[in-house]
Amino acid sequence: MTTGIRVKLSAMMFLEFFIWGAWFVTMGTYLTVTLKATGTQNAGAYATQSLGAIIAPFVIGLIADKYFSAQKILGVLHLLGAASLFYATTITDFGKFYPNILFYMIIYMPTLALVNSVSFKQMQNPSKEFPPIRVFGTAGWIVAGLIIGWLGWEKTGSLVLTFKMAAGASFILGLLSFTLPDTPPVKKGQKTSFGDIIGLDSIGLLKNRSYLTFFLASVAICIPLAFYYNFTNPFLNEVGMTAAAGKQSMGQMSELLFMAAMPLFFVRLGVKKMLAVGMLAWVLRYIFFAYGNVGTNYWMLIAGIVMHGICYDFFFVTGQIYTDNLAGERFKSAAQGFITLATYGVGMLIGSYISGPIVDNWKTSATTHDWQTIWLIPAGIAAVVLILFLLLFKDKTSMATQKGLDIQEPSAQTEI
Repeated sequence: MTTGIRVKLSAMMFLEFFIWGAWFVTMGTYLTVTLKATGTQNAGAYATQSLGAIIAPFVIGLIADKYFSAQKILGVLHLLGAASLFYATTITDFGKFYPNILFYMIIYMPTLALVNSVSFKQMQNPSKEFPPIRVFGTAGWIVAGLIIGWLGWEKTGSLVLTFKMAAGASFILGLLSFTLPDTPPVKKGQKTSFGDIIGLDSIGLLKNRSYLTFFLASVAICIPLAFYYNFTNPFLNEVGMTAAAGKQSMGQMSELLFMAAMPLFFVRLGVKKMLAVGMLAWVLRYIFFAYGNVGTNYWMLIAGIVMHGICYDFFFVTGQIYTDNLAGERFKSAAQGFITLATYGVGMLIGSYISGPIVDNWKTSATTHDWQTIWLIPAGIAAVVLILFLLLFKDKTSMATQKGLDIQEPSAQTEI
């Protein structure tokens, strides 16, 4: 790979996640404050991510893999995305906002796989070449949050500018995409079945009792995860944290830190304990949010944010590696697609539709909520999942014994 191509791919990754981080983190606050949306409406807007994740495999499997070069589809989708994001800045009520953001997520979610496809095509050794490029994606998400915090858009009620910033970045990436190396369709002329698209070839893994336990735990743990994505920013702003979006970027910073440390933890803990620590971190994060405040317990709010690295890396990344090892060469791709569809599609969708009514139910005034009760609910759900997992998961596998294990940073779902 030439230096020029490496720079382009790094810029592509930076912009891909800068776009998402620019509006996604603070959308809940924007909807609540500017569009006067309810908690249920807010959660419905975030659920569009899950709907996009469910539809994305069909866009990739039926279009990108068969008919058009990946970089060209990437360019078209981001140009359409730029128009959609800019249009969002002109909308003044939730009724019109929802279909627009649904359309946007349907065209954005496929780009997460497309940027990976474009990258891998240029690499001879992806396990070594991909992480240094993918890390620019996390950097993009972090920079977006820091800009919002630095400019004080939350405090001044100017979060509509986040959509304009994202629209500009999407337009730039759309143009940049057409200059990326050619990535022709990999399944041109081949038949693609419904089972191929959603990864049904890997369903045999569920015959393994421990993997079935992990699979169900993965879906269930995404229910409390939806509370974090959907309502953390509105919560932090409501309790008085300044530059909340900027401070939330510490979650991605911790993700990078724990990602680097994961090989060491694998040696010490093994699969079951790694997964359990990740779920325990979920419980603690919500307890910290429940009892944290901007006074004496301010440290709890920061700790809850920083624990994102443990929550995500120890459970989801460990789970991806566990799935990869168990599936074998033949079913690796299908297994990863299946678990992603189940978690970020089905699990997060359920979580979104549960979290909204709960937040509305514990609304104490026009602008305040009983956040302690709200956060203890996902803490309780995560605790139940953890207990059942510890009782039912019996696999003692220690993947650290496999020579040459490479820990790669996850794909997008990751940054939320």
